[in-house]
Amino acid sequence: MKKFPLFLPVLFATSVAAAGQTLNWTTTKYARIEGDLLIADVPVGEETTGGLATAEIDLSAWDGRSVGAEITASGRGIGKPLHWYNGLKFQFEYEDPVAGDWFYPNTPSRRGDFPAQTIRLGDFGAATRRKARIVLGLQEASGHAEFDLSSLRLVDPVPPWPVTNQNLRCAYSDRIISHRDTEAQSDSAPNNQSTNLCDFVSLCEKDALRGLMSPHRMTKDDFDTLQAWGATLIRYQMWGYRQKKGDPADLDAYDRWLEGKLDHFDTFVLPQAVKRGMKVVLDLHEAPGGKTAFNEMNMLHDPAIAGHFVETWRRIARRFKGREGIYGYDLNNEPLQAGEAAPGCDFWTLQKRAAEAIREIDPETPILIESNLQDSPSAFATLSPLDLTNIIYEVHMYVPLRYTHQGVLWKQGERPDPYPNAEKGWNAETLRGALAPVRDFQRRHGAKIYVGEFSAIAWAPGAEQYLRDCIEIFEDYGWDWTYHAFREWAGWSVEHEGPDASRLVPAADTPRKRALLDGFRR
Repeated sequence: MKKFPLFLPVLFATSVAAAGQTLNWTTTKYARIEGDLLIADVPVGEETTGGLATAEIDLSAWDGRSVGAEITASGRGIGKPLHWYNGLKFQFEYEDPVAGDWFYPNTPSRRGDFPAQTIRLGDFGAATRRKARIVLGLQEASGHAEFDLSSLRLVDPVPPWPVTNQNLRCAYSDRIISHRDTEAQSDSAPNNQSTNLCDFVSLCEKDALRGLMSPHRMTKDDFDTLQAWGATLIRYQMWGYRQKKGDPADLDAYDRWLEGKLDHFDTFVLPQAVKRGMKVVLDLHEAPGGKTAFNEMNMLHDPAIAGHFVETWRRIARRFKGREGIYGYDLNNEPLQAGEAAPGCDFWTLQKRAAEAIREIDPETPILIESNLQDSPSAFATLSPLDLTNIIYEVHMYVPLRYTHQGVLWKQGERPDPYPNAEKGWNAETLRGALAPVRDFQRRHGAKIYVGEFSAIAWAPGAEQYLRDCIEIFEDYGWDWTYHAFREWAGWSVEHEGPDASRLVPAADTPRKRALLDGFRR
């Protein structure tokens, strides 16, 4: 163990409160500290042992906002890691006490050789961070890496996507606002906007739309059930196209798959919804080009695939312009961007390009924009509004993820985590705190908010109360919402119950179903 001071300069005119920290480094077998250098030297065959250095760091000065770090590093002969998320490490590890989850933002990994250069780490969510660990070195990868500890800095990170329109007030046409509120006009609308545009937050939205995400292919019985339940909104997910990670994009095959989904939507889903007075979100759940090993979309790094994404929405807009019953075009499900993208291909600019292409064809139908970090609430802290009319901002709510996805993303413990949970501090106020960046965005920009997904796995103790608390918050804030999901997988189904994924059985009545139906009746 060796101590190094962490010098924190003022960057971007931001004062830093953590100056003078002393970091106490703990190293593993193949990591060592020589002077100001941390050296990770992992032989081939010893990848599982790795070479890492870890130190606690105080990040309380960055509570509720983005935080970044930078350091000078170099590498030689870095091999492929055993898991895609490992390799070269420059990472924070921290528990967000509001979200109740652990987070591990990391710099993009590197392979082979790279000369001494500044590498950067950015955590772009509005998380609550007090104590955190900083991790350097090589994990599950062989090779040689050096880090100059004297160059380590905490900084306000610059997102690798535009941060703009910070004073913009969103504008919506009368048709998008509840008819009861069309007489209320905003005095704060920009002068260049027509007088029929309303500031959404200045109105009292009395008739929120409430519903569920669709199964992958809908039937008449599905619609009969949803109508009987009182749902008024469906998020139709165009899901199921699979491309193996690393394979070249087959855009022709993607187009053939998508055409089948659009045909089902055109000839069955939309007519059934209109017949029953429902609205439908057209959700492009699978973007063209597939994903990288780091779970980023390939279109972030390939301009040709990015252009195909924009043209896809141009084709959809031509086909459905003016059609009754469409709540909005959901451009990009759960975008994830961890680092730099190709020029004009970052997650925000791609949605902007697609939205502008749609507006050239369809000036009215709402367009749904999602935040980074798989549409997490915390990522609204660095989300910019679009300077276009009728843009709705979508969020997905799975906080605390350790609760909502227990037994899904990791093995469930012998004692499942309940909700509410006094020991972990999970309650309705926790959920409000987690959604605060979205609420702040709504107020700051006068934005209409839609909760595209929220849920808790069927076997999570207290899931019905979690749903009730979420719905109560959404209703308080005037947000439309759709539950994830209806007749898609039994684990999320309110028509199934059981202690785990292998023992779920159909159930005509469940506490989660009652919570949902009560929400529809509001």
